[in-house]
Amino acid sequence: MQELAAEYGIGYCCEVASPTHVELCLRYGIRAVWIGARTTANPFMVDELCSALRGTAMAVMVKNPVCPDVGLWQGAVERLQAAGITDLAAIHRGFNVYNNRGYRNAPMWEVAMEFRRQCPQVPILCDPSHMAGRADLVPSLASAALQLAYDGLMLEVHPSPAEAWSDAAQQLSPQQLQALLADWLHPHPSPTDAPPSLLPLREQIDDIDHDLLALLAQRMDISRRIAAIKHQQHLPVYQSLRWTAVMDDRLQQAARLGLDQEFTRELMEKIHSESIRQQIE
Repeated sequence: MQELAAEYGIGYCCEVASPTHVELCLRYGIRAVWIGARTTANPFMVDELCSALRGTAMAVMVKNPVCPDVGLWQGAVERLQAAGITDLAAIHRGFNVYNNRGYRNAPMWEVAMEFRRQCPQVPILCDPSHMAGRADLVPSLASAALQLAYDGLMLEVHPSPAEAWSDAAQQLSPQQLQALLADWLHPHPSPTDAPPSLLPLREQIDDIDHDLLALLAQRMDISRRIAAIKHQQHLPVYQSLRWTAVMDDRLQQAARLGLDQEFTRELMEKIHSESIRQQIE
């Protein structure tokens, strides 16, 4: 393996899930590893890996946990930092959720963006192969990662995808990889270089956001007033028929306004959950 790496000028990377894996990687000259999504979700396993990696020059990448939990992801990175690992990166490979919208693992970009906000010093890569589960979906996900200023990609490629021993459906051919990288390698402006024409539109966004927050505060105030009446009249806080009617009405309005139905449903469910919390506390 070391001879091949030297001959072709390439390096090897390997997933590790136990101290034994780390020992084997060190023995055979593998200098970069990644921690898989299921391992990231287990703090005890991450601690064992930290002990094995302590004092090494190993580069370590940390995939997001299988569930959309920023705290678990950040915690794994912080444990590695405490173990003295400085060559660190995060890998966003999507999340196992009920509604994956046709992907193998739902991207849930907002979770990765929150991780980036909390850990701005950690480079973040995108793994569109595991998100997609299908090769034909990989380019669009990679393009989205480019638009979100990710630091790189982790891709599955096989000379004959149909013959791959695992995850055959999501493997890119070398030709598909070349086409995908042509866009990534093309020069793109820095995300911090905002043209002046964006400034007035951003100001409008700021104003609308402020109005939305003020309206949400008003809504929660009304929820608390409703709670007082329900308490006086011994009514249950959650009333399923009322909530069903509200949701149906809001989805119909969203359709008329051209808003995405799933987005509207998720938004209303979050608002309703907070309203319930306000009424029972």
